[in-house]
Amino acid sequence: MLNRDYQHGSIDDYFDELSRWLEMEAQAERQRLARRRQMRSQADVERTGETLVRMKLQDHQTGLAGRFLLDFAKPDNEALPLNRLKVGSPVVISDQDDDSDSGVPGVVSRRRGVNIQVATEAWPQGTIFRLDLSPDETTRRRQQGAMARARIATGRSGRLRDALLGRRPLRFEPIDPTAIRFVSSLNPPQQDAVRFALSARDAAVIHGPPGTGKTTTVAELILQAIERGDRVLACAPSNTAVDNLLERLVNLDCNALRVGHPARVFEALRHHTLDELVEQDPSTDVIREMKREVQDLIRAAERGSRSRDSRRRRRELFAEAGQLRGQIRSLERSVIQSVVDSADVICTTTTIDDELLSDRHFDLVVIDEACQATLPGVWQAILRADRIVLAGDHCQLPPTVLSEEAAAAGLRESLMQHLVEREGHDVFRRLTVQYRMHRAIMNFSSKVFYESELIADESVAEHLLSDLAGAAVTALTDNPIEFIDTAGAEFEEEIEPDGESKFNAKEAEVIVRLVTDLLDAGIEPQQIGVIAPYAAQVRLLRSLLDPALQVDTVDGFQGREKEAILLTMVRSNQRGEIGFLGDTRRTNVALTRARRKLLVVGDSATLGQHPFYAAMLEYFESEGNYRSVWDFGDL
Repeated sequence: MLNRDYQHGSIDDYFDELSRWLEMEAQAERQRLARRRQMRSQADVERTGETLVRMKLQDHQTGLAGRFLLDFAKPDNEALPLNRLKVGSPVVISDQDDDSDSGVPGVVSRRRGVNIQVATEAWPQGTIFRLDLSPDETTRRRQQGAMARARIATGRSGRLRDALLGRRPLRFEPIDPTAIRFVSSLNPPQQDAVRFALSARDAAVIHGPPGTGKTTTVAELILQAIERGDRVLACAPSNTAVDNLLERLVNLDCNALRVGHPARVFEALRHHTLDELVEQDPSTDVIREMKREVQDLIRAAERGSRSRDSRRRRRELFAEAGQLRGQIRSLERSVIQSVVDSADVICTTTTIDDELLSDRHFDLVVIDEACQATLPGVWQAILRADRIVLAGDHCQLPPTVLSEEAAAAGLRESLMQHLVEREGHDVFRRLTVQYRMHRAIMNFSSKVFYESELIADESVAEHLLSDLAGAAVTALTDNPIEFIDTAGAEFEEEIEPDGESKFNAKEAEVIVRLVTDLLDAGIEPQQIGVIAPYAAQVRLLRSLLDPALQVDTVDGFQGREKEAILLTMVRSNQRGEIGFLGDTRRTNVALTRARRKLLVVGDSATLGQHPFYAAMLEYFESEGNYRSVWDFGDL
């Protein structure tokens, strides 16, 4: 474990440790991929959530920089199983029928309903394909390169590095509060956070608990920095978080540019993506014609023939297409640089395309959802910054890490967490007014995670399901929280056949019953969300519930909210084992997704052996919203 103050160790020791963690994670990812490649059962391999099989190439086009954009779907457009192939995920496309095919690398660029689009530099061979989540070697190389540069950084980058590592004090220069004219309607804590962030000479943190308007605050900060003449880089670890921020900036009439793979391109955002702006440039007429020629060459290669030299001809056509794609990239590069130079703020993930941004430096770098970025993952952004602001909530989901060894050493901790724990209130401002939850839903998390500082805005403090249009007033809709205790009912957890994920069939029955009661009370399916900590329980519930109802893991619900949330805890055993429920930050996410109603189903005998869950159970009891599953009678 790294020493958090770093003053007493060398810079080399710090980055050596981070590099070691990265290699641990890389090894864990490679081993996981190898295990999946050895699985013979298609059902088993898809159950991992990291592979899709029986995928057919539906359509293709040529995108920016000459890359192929390939659309894959199941036969007959059947629904895709629960999986972790998200926008930005690195994948390998291979021939399902050829075990020796090492495949071609790509990146998921879009997901829409039953299909998934992958951007790749090479054309995959085969008819029926499998898509495997793969080790992200490109990102790892970029992170290692950034850390190598950070080791020897001097000047402004060296001073910022030393300040972040606690080797020199963080500096602030208070600004005149009357000098800022806020564009957004911010509450006093949000305004204070913006002023504080603008006063930082090195680094500052905006701590945004659930529902407190963190993204709105960050967007206002960026706008104020631009007004001061700053060049701004806005980052986040995930594409979805980047797009959330982009949407807010666009609504503020900010000249923002989105680079990378947008997770969702609303009409209002489309004109702010690099791909779209390059396409609109008048000089791209020639490029479009060349792209059409590439498409023609690919189609000709796909048709093939039965002649003896068909394979040679096919290779020649693909080679010619490759040469044209190289010329396309060269022509596009000049257009791209012009578009990038014209933007006031550039929005991208923390995995920065160094070739695209070249040696550009920014007055301010903002990292949103910073607590989901690993320590190695932030140095690309830091090296481009004069000043840096980290925004997020270290009391919610940490970075996703596969290697337990690396996680135990510290890879699951974020720079934001380190700064807050080392510097305390001197480095951050907390947003305290939340606009999501009924106060009864909010209070437990506020006490345990946020020093009892959260305040429910009057607009949400007492709102209930029964206040919704078309909702009946019932015992279920007219109170904000309930815990359904399964202790003593023998609702034992199970392990999915041939898998590692856990499920609880009897708890699932209770969830189905509660969902039915909510629907009967007039609550719409899109107003209800069901959360389970285990993928197996998600799969089971999706098979039992209306597809219009959103059912997902805790990770899948990060950043989302519903009028009603039902949470199934799954764990129920004689040993009191709760597995990764022991990371209470995950449960904090689940407990704070609900606006008007939170229903938790779990075994108090198992959960209550952990101090956090014992306190949670006590809170539900104190609110008078604790009942036994025996009350249902017919389960």
